[in-house]
Amino acid sequence: MAYGAYGTILTRGAAETPIAELSKIGSPVLKVDTIDTTNHQSEGGFKEFIGGLIEAGSVPVEGNFISSDAGQMGLLDDLLSKTIQDFSIKFPNGAAWTFKALVEEFSTGEADVNGLLTFKASLKVSGKPTLGASLAANLTDLVVTTGTLVPAFAGASKEYVVNIASTESSVTITPTCLAADSILVDGNVVASGVASSAITLGAAGSIKKVSVVVKQDGKTDNAYVLHLTRAAN
Repeated sequence: MAYGAYGTILTRGAAETPIAELSKIGSPVLKVDTIDTTNHQSEGGFKEFIGGLIEAGSVPVEGNFISSDAGQMGLLDDLLSKTIQDFSIKFPNGAAWTFKALVEEFSTGEADVNGLLTFKASLKVSGKPTLGASLAANLTDLVVTTGTLVPAFAGASKEYVVNIASTESSVTITPTCLAADSILVDGNVVASGVASSAITLGAAGSIKKVSVVVKQDGKTDNAYVLHLTRAAN
């Protein structure tokens, strides 16, 4: 499942204060130094290398300059005090980079008479960054009235064919996941362990695609796809 970048957040400090109105947020770039170990016995006359130290590069950011924003002004304070600060980049799909960095650059943009007042900063990552991902919990049960799931339900399996008799014109879906903040069936919120409203099937012999989405923390989701297959007459 692909995600757009819109909604990505950069936070600063242990309190994870968001930095306001950013339009571009870079990322740590992990790169290993290479150490040349080539010698007179190197096979075939090819150079040989081993890995050296690893660095994570710099994270560039830019956005609209808001002089009253604690996050933006905090970057300037960090630069002036040469503070190694905590940062996190939180993506819309639930993944996040966490790292320590020294603010190595801070500047306001050109004050164009017909343009926005912007700013740019660069965060030099210090030490090892961590890329973590959080996923919403799996369903613990999934029942479709008058339908048979193929394969049999398992929380880690995300796609099913549901075989339904031609005499049925609608079904309900009952998802169960007590750990979820919310569950959406075909776009409508359904409580854990409670049947959805009736979902109308297509004509006999048709297939209707329905999603069941588990949401957690308002940031992550876990999607199941059901192919509701109504038998032909």
